[in-house]
Amino acid sequence: MPSLYEPSGLNQLYSMRYGTPPVVRATGGLADTVVDTTLATLANGTATGFSFQAFTGDALYEAAERGIALYRGQTDTWRQVLATAMRADWSWDRSAAEYERLYQLLRDEQPSGG
Repeated sequence: MPSLYEPSGLNQLYSMRYGTPPVVRATGGLADTVVDTTLATLANGTATGFSFQAFTGDALYEAAERGIALYRGQTDTWRQVLATAMRADWSWDRSAAEYERLYQLLRDEQPSGG
């Protein structure tokens, strides 16, 4: 998904849910939802796909090549990315819980009236 601009998007969420790690340009909602597969994100268990910054064919190619190399050469690690992506929770239940936590925090920070 080499979008120049992507305010939200659902295709990357569908991809992750059904075990197809997306290759995305890190912009908008794509950057918010896809965690690039790096040594650090593999180590902390958050990798869900492959992303790139520059809006160029070379950058897209490099990200796709990283995915292909992982698929071909590191099957266990590939499966780890699949599992992490498929477990990602982008449901409204999760979003609502985050909003509720935020509202509670704001309420708790209000000075007492008197």
